[in-house]
Amino acid sequence: MAGPFGLAAHGQGLMLWLLLAPWLAWASAPEFPFAVAAPGGDEANAERVAMLSRDVLDAVRRGAVDVPPAGLAHLQIASGRTADTAQAVAAVMRQLAAGGDAERARRWTPYLLYAQAGTMRGQFDDAYADAFRAYFGGLEDLEAQRTAYWFAADVEGARAGLRAALASLHGRTRIGLEEAVGLARRQAFVATFGAATTLAPALVAADEDERYLIDEGVLVRTPHGATLSAVVARGRGLQMPQPAAMLFTIYTDPDANRAIAVEAAARGYAGVVVDARGKRLGTDAIRPYEAEADDAAAAVEWIARQPWSDGRVGMYGGSYSGFAAWAATKRMPPALKTIVPYAAAIPGLGLPMENNVFLSANYAWPFYVANDRLLDTATYFDRERWQRLPEAWYASKRPYRQIDRVDGTPNPWLQRWLMHPAYDAYWQAMVPYGDDFRRIDIPVLSITGYYDDAQISALQYFREHLRHRPDARHYLVIGPYDHFGAQATMKPGSLRGYDLDPSAQFDTRELTFQWLDHVLRGGERPPLLRDRVNYQLMGADAWGHAPSLADAAAAVTFHLSDARAGSYRLLSEAPVQRAAWMSRRVDLADRTGEHGGYYPDPIVIERIDVDGSYAFASAPFDRPTAVVGSFSGELKVRSSKRDFDFSVVLHELRPDGSAMQLSYYVGRASHARDMTRRELLVPGQWTTLPFERTRMTGRLMPAGSRLLVVVDVLKDARHQVNMGTGKDVSDESAADAGEPLVVDWHTDSVIRVPLRD
Repeated sequence: MAGPFGLAAHGQGLMLWLLLAPWLAWASAPEFPFAVAAPGGDEANAERVAMLSRDVLDAVRRGAVDVPPAGLAHLQIASGRTADTAQAVAAVMRQLAAGGDAERARRWTPYLLYAQAGTMRGQFDDAYADAFRAYFGGLEDLEAQRTAYWFAADVEGARAGLRAALASLHGRTRIGLEEAVGLARRQAFVATFGAATTLAPALVAADEDERYLIDEGVLVRTPHGATLSAVVARGRGLQMPQPAAMLFTIYTDPDANRAIAVEAAARGYAGVVVDARGKRLGTDAIRPYEAEADDAAAAVEWIARQPWSDGRVGMYGGSYSGFAAWAATKRMPPALKTIVPYAAAIPGLGLPMENNVFLSANYAWPFYVANDRLLDTATYFDRERWQRLPEAWYASKRPYRQIDRVDGTPNPWLQRWLMHPAYDAYWQAMVPYGDDFRRIDIPVLSITGYYDDAQISALQYFREHLRHRPDARHYLVIGPYDHFGAQATMKPGSLRGYDLDPSAQFDTRELTFQWLDHVLRGGERPPLLRDRVNYQLMGADAWGHAPSLADAAAAVTFHLSDARAGSYRLLSEAPVQRAAWMSRRVDLADRTGEHGGYYPDPIVIERIDVDGSYAFASAPFDRPTAVVGSFSGELKVRSSKRDFDFSVVLHELRPDGSAMQLSYYVGRASHARDMTRRELLVPGQWTTLPFERTRMTGRLMPAGSRLLVVVDVLKDARHQVNMGTGKDVSDESAADAGEPLVVDWHTDSVIRVPLRD
């Protein structure tokens, strides 16, 4: 995982786009002769695909088949015919640009240069370099930077995909038009990016060196004695000091981080990417989360002292980098004038624990960032290992503190974090907390997604900033994005089974620099930011805007009822007159099953499986109704044990019985009132558990839809299992389970959902 603008991630995205590109219908199309060469015969197969591509092109010329422009371009490249290839690629680029899709047009540039090089005399490498320099020489700085972004790809993955496609055709003697164009597409990708990934990096670097002053060996010494490394990029020929756009990162990928700095320079800023303590050229120990408040602030002040700086710094970036931007505001260095955090984490609140429940989703992350001065990709991308571990630990019935023993490799950072099960001073020191927010007097733009795992953190920053400083210039942009989509230049068309509205598309990177231009250069406020809260309303294909979360929709109170509502119980708008409760019995020692599933994957499901939990459905809405905001509530419960973990999930229940997940809460009963202090339950006594740190959503439900709330005890392989003894949950094993947990949900429980017409 590279940084938010990393080349590794975008190359894979480009390949996926090409492989999933839409094609015309192939009904009644003829078949073409084709035979696969022996396994491993890449050169022989390339020639056979070339012959196949020529046959298809001949059929196109005769009018026997119809192939869209992108397919023609791929066929030309795969065929080896160079005379018309560049023209075919250029036609695709013109068509995309004319349709307003400049980004997709740029993605074809590697194909264009590959085709042009094939028509030039001399050695291919020299011809490619000539074609590259001629093309890039005509581009402005920003356009050149955006175009260079698309010259990296996962060629080995593409080659493996081509081999698999060929293997699936083994024994065939004829194939259809769709299969033929598909093979040409794969072959063209391998050929084009085989050249691009080999030849373009040096050419891109040379082009950048002509445009910018780039120093990748910068060392920043902090007042606390640490030495940080950084890359600084500035436009050549600039006479006046410039404001700086700074990204602070622990994801040390030198090529990706250079590209991030260059992009900022292409937009007229001093581009600065600073490595976290101990990374790249740093010599200190790596300390994820613990030193960023000091180090990021020190880097900001270092920038302000440089002769090329005008003394003003804007920080931006996603995930960890968003956290680092907030960490800098803990110290509020005078030179920091704005931050643009997206999908920003709060350590201890959103990860590695959420609402005081430790989860295993980020278990491998410390190895990735702390094992190496760069990144330990070999360990981190061992997917099978990390997918197997939670189930293996769960089946072992051992305490959560021993999960690394199940893995077989010590995880010292996890062990360090497990020492802080409350949101205590250790976590509070990392980012603004309490009155710290009152001192943050700079403009802020927060970006997150309804299905972003870090949304709970992003909204906590937003709410706390405005709670302590109601006049804060803090804007929020949110829509149907996951953690990576919230950071992306182009959002995916579909997310976990939900098809995004066209209006949901926006460019996070472009919005970032529009905001920096607004704050640091006096430019107009970005058009998307019509009010403080800006949300994409799913199902309406529109954006909504409100001065606050409370103003976006009014909270409607619902009550949990034991009355039946079809397959579910009733979620009643009227208080329940007859006191009653519903009991949930869970054997915590039993590891043959799981309870409390809440994660929205897929987002849209055909049928809700209650599976012993309690689901409460409202009456159908008689007109279209929007849910905008975060749901909350109070659960009146009685537990047989001193503690338990639980989940509350909010769905839209559709008339056909399918459901779309909107939001969820997961948390620990003993911390429901206070993240910083544990308050154990009294077995057998009723108590009220408030919950409010849930995900925001924005969804226009059609008439006939209902709300569905599912309440359950949480017990699964991806979290600690809370045995309810009152001990530190990390030290509890299945041997501590004792009698099964019994939780009674009382009908005095309420759920508040923000609704509007």
